Amino acid sequence: MASRKIRILTAKVGLDGHDRGIKVISRALRDAGVEVIYTGLHQTPEMVVETAIQEDVDGIGISLLSGAHMTLFPEVLRLLRERGAGDIVVFGGGIIPDEDIAPLREMGVGRIFGPGTSLDDVVVFVNEAFGERAGAGA
Repeated sequence: MASRKIRILTAKVGLDGHDRGIKVISRALRDAGVEVIYTGLHQTPEMVVETAIQEDVDGIGISLLSGAHMTLFPEVLRLLRERGAGDIVVFGGGIIPDEDIAPLREMGVGRIFGPGTSLDDVVVFVNEAFGERAGAGA
């Protein structure tokens, strides 16, 4: 069975317009051989989930700098479960207070990356979290 590339959707959810970080992450993943679908700015949770399902992605990487992480991450997770796509792993980063990381992880967020995270750390996470999934696909 032939393997396929890991497919990750990256998104800026909400009104936050600071997109440099998500673009840098998207490019680092692409350069590491990951197929990246970047949805752009001002996405709603519904738009992100719909695109993720249509694109048959392995994971969704969300960048949040607006302070709405305790609303937007849970909504994306809820919509994925509601649409029968709860196996899509959600991870993200941005300005997220340390005290919110454990509750987000308990809700089902796979990983949170804070400011200063190395690009290598993100690439390693994606390869470890999704490499086996992509290897099993065709």
